[in-house]
Amino acid sequence: MDKIKIGFAPTRRSIFSAPDAIKFGNLTRDRLNELGIEFVDITDINEEGLLYNDEDMKKIAEKFKAEKVDGLFIPHCNFGTEYICARLAKELNIPVLLWGPRDERPDENGIRLRDSQCGLFATGKVLRRYQVPFTYITNCRLTDPEFERGIMNFLAVCNVVKTFRNTRILQISTRPFDFLTTMCNEGELLEKFNVQLAPIPMPELTQALRAAKEEKNEVAKVVEFIKENMNVRIKENELESVAALKVAMHGLAKKYDCNAIAIQCWNALQSEIGVMPCAANSIMNDLGIPVVCETDIHGAITSLLVEAAGMGKTRSFFADWTVRHPDNENGELLQHCGPWPISVARSKPTLGYPLAFEHPGAVEAEAKHGDISLVRFDGDNGEYSLLLGNAKAIEGPYTKGTYLWVEVQNWKRLEDKLVCGPYIHHCVGIHSNVVPVLYEACKYIKVTPDLYDPVEEEVRAFIRGE
Repeated sequence: MDKIKIGFAPTRRSIFSAPDAIKFGNLTRDRLNELGIEFVDITDINEEGLLYNDEDMKKIAEKFKAEKVDGLFIPHCNFGTEYICARLAKELNIPVLLWGPRDERPDENGIRLRDSQCGLFATGKVLRRYQVPFTYITNCRLTDPEFERGIMNFLAVCNVVKTFRNTRILQISTRPFDFLTTMCNEGELLEKFNVQLAPIPMPELTQALRAAKEEKNEVAKVVEFIKENMNVRIKENELESVAALKVAMHGLAKKYDCNAIAIQCWNALQSEIGVMPCAANSIMNDLGIPVVCETDIHGAITSLLVEAAGMGKTRSFFADWTVRHPDNENGELLQHCGPWPISVARSKPTLGYPLAFEHPGAVEAEAKHGDISLVRFDGDNGEYSLLLGNAKAIEGPYTKGTYLWVEVQNWKRLEDKLVCGPYIHHCVGIHSNVVPVLYEACKYIKVTPDLYDPVEEEVRAFIRGE
């Protein structure tokens, strides 16, 4: 995953102490360096290294565009010139982070060098006038834990926005005939979000698979990887086809410059190549290139958002909501034929046969337990939203495929959202709490956040540092 780079534009206002603003600009630079944050500075724009007038704002905008920064951080070092900040943010059209250092007590003469908090109030209002969405860290000290958390959350938000705005999905064949649920509006996704599809017919995949088998070297490496990491219960020629499918998909994703794949997966594919694609999907997922089933374009978008929110530290898994837990009223089975990444398995997975199909090539494993986030991007009738929530893994009966039993706060409430829409039976899980990051990112990608539990105030409190 590319490292996120932010533009650093500390600001001041003329009626407060310029030396104190310079001091806090430099202290903030030092803190960012301590945290390992990559940032583009403005010390070459003027001798103060601060943003406070239109002439410098234009130079800063040009520099940040040239450097392709992913987010804009505007520390208010004594108050801040709010209209200059707003013009810069409007010009860049990237996520914006506001923060100001906690102000010291007035001196013995009642003099204050800074009103940093007051400046935040002013800039927030002006950004609203400019219709610029923004994030802020509660007015705090550089050493306070909420500063570090706020910066790290903002980097993840920038990563989500960057990923979403640069998404191209390899669509392998059409959706299965029976799956009207996975239909999508390709033109609308492009017009609204710049999400692009790269559709290819099934024969192009099979040709790439045959070419991979003829080349042999890459296929042999994948075969070796599978034997080391899975209990193989299929024939050698079937294993070769699984490996060749992985090589073919990886090559096609590179050819069309795609960061995710949505594959038809059944049932034309099996008759063409003789295996299920699940294990190949699993390996691709572990590489950070999500592959989702049943040509679910919205599912592929969900996977990308979730992985970006997690900063690529752990892999996500694409699942069906399937059946309720036999003993737990708030329990539900997350399951799919076998495409989940090996890295999320609770124990060494088996490469065998799926539940509902005769062809080999599906992974069998229960996922690791722990706390997870469950997410779904979806929409219809021109409106799009992001279903968000948390769950915890629980014990449950063995089932075929890749699976995990989870417990949510109130299953009936969640079920109502899934039945009434705009969501379907697919979701994406990840062993990380990405809900606050995705909730905040929604304001930048113009998608409505939809929390399936009534925890919005808790999520907002987390974002602002409480």
